Amino acid sequence: MSIQLNNILFIDIETVPQHDGHENLPDDWKGLWEIKASYLIRNRETETTQSIYSRAGIYAEFGKIICVSCGAIQGNGEEKKLVVKSFSGDDEKLLLYQVSEMLNKWCMEGNKFLCAHNGKEFDFPYLCRRLIINNLPVPEILRLHGKRPWDVPHLDTLELWKFGDYKSYTSLDLLAHTLNIATPKDDIDGSKVHEVYWKEKNLTRIVTYCQKDVITVAQVFLRMNGELLIKPENVEFKN
Repeated sequence: MSIQLNNILFIDIETVPQHDGHENLPDDWKGLWEIKASYLIRNRETETTQSIYSRAGIYAEFGKIICVSCGAIQGNGEEKKLVVKSFSGDDEKLLLYQVSEMLNKWCMEGNKFLCAHNGKEFDFPYLCRRLIINNLPVPEILRLHGKRPWDVPHLDTLELWKFGDYKSYTSLDLLAHTLNIATPKDDIDGSKVHEVYWKEKNLTRIVTYCQKDVITVAQVFLRMNGELLIKPENVEFKN
């Protein structure tokens, strides 16, 4: 199946735990986290369910979305450009409402697709779960129910790179380095987002990081499909 580049929306999300520390979890949630975290401890000599609370943002039941960045390709050939837009804030419900509205508008015309790195395992299901938790409808492009596998409009650069091999995980950073594409991890990485959000209160820094991931996902997709990369000067940021 041939997919037009202009019909792909590249996307990345950033998530954090719902509270700034384990000590501020409500008692009922502390009990639920104890159960969940007991399966996540890697070293029982140095880690506790309290000390690994920073990982809670990975799980939609204990985390929240603070930034969604997306990018769309316009034009073609050497002069094609990538238009990048972000939705961010402390009010997750408002953020998700805005993202949902954007996705619904995106799907109004043409055969549209979403693309993310590890999106099928993380970004897409996380978005759906948090939308439901916030009592918001799930946009059609994110829904899987009733769709045949070949009708699901989701692309995943991690899945594409695996070529059917499901034994290992390749990070976006490693894949970008492998393909000689500028790395997105020149400032922070996912493990630092919790600290930058809750301690530094620097959401702008996280948005910049998220946008770099979107740009990298788009470049990786282009490289893997034999397309010319987008020139740095042809990346446009939209408010």
